[in-house]
Amino acid sequence: MGDFVGAMGIMAIPLVLSSIVAIVVILNLFLTLKKNKVIPEGIAETAQKLAQSGKVTRAHIEKVREGSLLGRVLATGLESLGQPRHLIKENIEESGRHVIHSMDKYMTTLGTVATIAPLLGLLGTVVGMIEVFSVITAQGVGSPTELAGGISKALLTTAAGIIIAVPALIFHRHFRGKINDYAVEMEKEAIKLINATQSSKPAPAAPARRPATAAQKPKVRRAAAPQGRVA
Repeated sequence: MGDFVGAMGIMAIPLVLSSIVAIVVILNLFLTLKKNKVIPEGIAETAQKLAQSGKVTRAHIEKVREGSLLGRVLATGLESLGQPRHLIKENIEESGRHVIHSMDKYMTTLGTVATIAPLLGLLGTVVGMIEVFSVITAQGVGSPTELAGGISKALLTTAAGIIIAVPALIFHRHFRGKINDYAVEMEKEAIKLINATQSSKPAPAAPARRPATAAQKPKVRRAAAPQGRVA
């Protein structure tokens, strides 16, 4: 392995660094995107029951918020109880954007490694071929050892760039699909919570019937008394 890296020359440094970054990011994403850390079982049902009960305390909200990304979204919905539906929805959507960003923040790094690794390998190829032609210019084609060294460097850097880029791209697509699935599932649970908050509101009471005022009371016309005859 040391001979393989040493044969790549100076281009081994960025390629090795890229591989280390890719490994660290992949391991981090495996740990942070576990289902029990994003959407644990029972958290959505707990939030819906609290919303329907109408008896939500700060301790309940913090318990829902802690330990999972979906809990952060649902806790925002519980904090918005009593507000109009559109405000609850806006608050949950804003919290959801922050949660998706927290899941997505290392994806750019992994995608960058998958993109630049082949380019670094190609750069190493160009550097190796330049060395080959420099040897040919200075010594002619009579030094196969010098020519082989430049060609070997060109081929090794290209191979190393592809070896780094392929797994990085595979895991990038894998985690991207996982994040999209989590986002859809969070949206479904958020909608259920919004519906639960609305169903927990008591139905509006019928307006009390006000007694009729003097102006509205029906007037009863009295019959006129008969006038007496004058003798």
